[in-house]
Amino acid sequence: MIKYLKHSEIDKAKWDACIAQSSNKNIYANSWYLDVVCPPWEALIDGDYEVVMPLTCNKKYGINYLYQPYFTQQLGVFGKEKLSNEMMNEFLNAIPSQFRLIEINLNINNSIQNKDYEINNLPTHLLDLNQSYDSLYSNYSDNLKRNISKANKANLLLIKDVNIDDLIRLFRTNKGKDVSNWKDKQYSTFKNLTKVIQANATLNNWGIQNEKGELVAAAIFPEFNNQAVFLFSGLSEEGKASGAMPYLINSFIKEHAGQNLVLDFEGSKDANLARFYKSFGSIEYLYPQIKKNSLPGPMKWIKS
Repeated sequence: MIKYLKHSEIDKAKWDACIAQSSNKNIYANSWYLDVVCPPWEALIDGDYEVVMPLTCNKKYGINYLYQPYFTQQLGVFGKEKLSNEMMNEFLNAIPSQFRLIEINLNINNSIQNKDYEINNLPTHLLDLNQSYDSLYSNYSDNLKRNISKANKANLLLIKDVNIDDLIRLFRTNKGKDVSNWKDKQYSTFKNLTKVIQANATLNNWGIQNEKGELVAAAIFPEFNNQAVFLFSGLSEEGKASGAMPYLINSFIKEHAGQNLVLDFEGSKDANLARFYKSFGSIEYLYPQIKKNSLPGPMKWIKS
């Protein structure tokens, strides 16, 4: 029987044990991760934490809703066994009716057919690193190989343990200028998230410096339970021109080649980014995004 639990009622030790044993586990679903990105999160639980679903909730203008928090590409339903469409529908039907608006992402192992929801499939790109580096490199695109070669000639320096404030500054002064919906709150959440990742997993905060010692590219690759995620990155114009980001990602792949590890690029609907991720030989997978609008009259029309 599926139970709805408020945040204070969740047994987080049992929750994390369930996620760790799940066939479709990911880092985003751990309680310590959710506590940072959506502090009031609630949950649906089947049995004694045998199958679980986080409810990333909030309230605005008196309306309760479910949303996809920043820094969580995929959530959804998690369990040890393969989840049937029937089980998926039982969970979706168990979402309390108090949530009048639902816009959340499930995960690549959540297959669903449900006429009550609008369903869109979104891409992510995965690369299995459990092979030799030579084998991985052979699947790189020619253009990617040229960019890595260009970066090698630019005398770039790989550094580890990049200061998170420097990474945030690199992003904010470049691409961040065009991301209008990111405010101080989002950057603060990200910084707090890196701290809990460091305490519970492996952060892998790497960067690239130019010959002057200036940071021109940086990224974090959280590593947890045989999965690594290209979660957040910053790149300067100089770094873009010198091939610093291909050099950085290639360095991570080279160091982790041959390990039982899958690198998730997190995918993108942006065609250029998707092409870049695929240039490393990654494979595209789809995960469902579900939407349901039960808002009252005028509010439903405005949101639509």
